[in-house]
Amino acid sequence: MSLRLAYGLCRAFVHAALAVAAMIGAGTAEAKDVKVLAFGDSLTAGYGLPQGQGFAPQLEETLRRNGVRVFVTNAGVSGDTAGAARARLKWTLDGLREKPDLAIVALGGNDMLRGIPPARTRADMDAILKEFKARGIKVLLAGMLAAPNLGPAYRREFDSIFPDLARQYGAAFYPFFLSGVVGNSKLVLPDRVHPNFQGIKRMVTGITPTVLKALGR
Repeated sequence: MSLRLAYGLCRAFVHAALAVAAMIGAGTAEAKDVKVLAFGDSLTAGYGLPQGQGFAPQLEETLRRNGVRVFVTNAGVSGDTAGAARARLKWTLDGLREKPDLAIVALGGNDMLRGIPPARTRADMDAILKEFKARGIKVLLAGMLAAPNLGPAYRREFDSIFPDLARQYGAAFYPFFLSGVVGNSKLVLPDRVHPNFQGIKRMVTGITPTVLKALGR
């Protein structure tokens, strides 16, 4: 075999090896695990439901059916107001093994039910989004709407919190976390407040397209 032929074969082998390595690398990038954090109250915690039926596991299963190799961490605490969630946010994030690719922030329901002044809720939500931004974590903000019995003034002030802050921080936005559930007795637990398994399923179905878009899928 001539030196020229040997050199040509060697070059061809190297180029082929590099091409295979590139394809393997691309496949590895495609298969990268996606981490999602569900940070909220009882609506993300799965209040009153058996393990595996809450928001985080149902969302994880749905996203996987959509081709995303995802792990959804449940960081919901039942009863949390925006202020209580703000107080635990830093140690919640510090306790994670890896930085999430996306945080779904779903709070405000308890503030509304307790009649907490919207200005305070806004300040707490602002601080929460500011912390996520400081850590370079993308956010999907799930909005909440005030009940009609709280009056038009309260409703206007409360309802504007979430779209305003989503715009301010450039966060993905889902207007109403309980869309399709409120007012449907078949989708809530006997307490008539918290979603049952089918209610959570409706919530997950509603928010999934926004989650996929936020993840760039």
